[in-house]
Amino acid sequence: MPLLEIPDATEVSRKSLAGELLSREEARAVLSWPDEEILDLISAAYRVRRTHFGRRVKMNFLVNLQSGLCAEDCSYCSQSKISKAPVEKYKFLSSDEILDMADRAVKAGAARLCLVASMRGPSERDVVSLNESVRQVKERYPQLEICASMGLLKEGQAERLKEAGVDAYNHNLNTSESHYEKICHTHTYKDRVDTVERAKEASLSPCSGAIFGMGETTEDIIDVAFRLRETGVDSIPINFLIPVPGTALQGKNDLTPNQCLKILCLFRFINPAMELRIAGGRELHLRSLQTLGLYVANSIFVGDYLTTKGQSATADRQMVHDMGFEVVGDPARSEGPPVSLAEGVEIVTRATRQ
Repeated sequence: MPLLEIPDATEVSRKSLAGELLSREEARAVLSWPDEEILDLISAAYRVRRTHFGRRVKMNFLVNLQSGLCAEDCSYCSQSKISKAPVEKYKFLSSDEILDMADRAVKAGAARLCLVASMRGPSERDVVSLNESVRQVKERYPQLEICASMGLLKEGQAERLKEAGVDAYNHNLNTSESHYEKICHTHTYKDRVDTVERAKEASLSPCSGAIFGMGETTEDIIDVAFRLRETGVDSIPINFLIPVPGTALQGKNDLTPNQCLKILCLFRFINPAMELRIAGGRELHLRSLQTLGLYVANSIFVGDYLTTKGQSATADRQMVHDMGFEVVGDPARSEGPPVSLAEGVEIVTRATRQ
């Protein structure tokens, strides 16, 4: 029951492919698209996705480097200082443990290893420790992309990560600037933008996205979509809130599968050539419509998230192949020690359990 005049889906995809920015009115129309016509919207978004990424799907593997020790008060996070969620707490993984995770990532078919630590920002010791681990991973798997996510960066830290072999840095904006103070008070929206800019200045591929389902308005969704385009990020993870018991947002579950698909379509139209990744919450909120999401996004996390379980890596790969899509990279061609299939894709260790 649209409140706005719905534009022609073909015209929306044409504008996106031509590099023309959608108007706010058109963006609102995408988010209010009639559910009964959702396939028209997805088809239009798929034209944009196919032009830039073909039938390829990139898989990413998450590693929880340091768990449950964050001093920030982000309301959505099970690892924040205000969370009462029963998550495992441990300090930085060793290089051997990170290498083991890299083995599993490659065996699972991942093209990118995402190393995430719960903290406000890395200390000198943290940077040194991560850099040594990254060098070892790169020696074993030179083709494996490494994305670090360690909170707010200080001057010079991004450059040092780059020198060690880190390819990308993730720091999500999470929501609009106007909504940000409702979900976090221990740092500002500008702090997050500054960290993304520091990553860009160091020639790290900037990765930044958002979380939806936190009480944001339609205007908030549009604001962060436009802001990420303006910021010039290379990849955009789209998270849908997992209302973990014990967090400030526990029990909040307002999204529907079609709403999630419309959000994905909006981000594809506004950021046509950016890697669009369906991240946390896809199993919970997209449910049986996960495959439709891949006609819009070209990237997913494979297996588990930071403190919550996801669909198994085996099921993820089967889903991609059943669609006739291709997984980026071929793990069979990767070098390195053999890892059993069960060990590579089914076991959830302390580093991958969320």
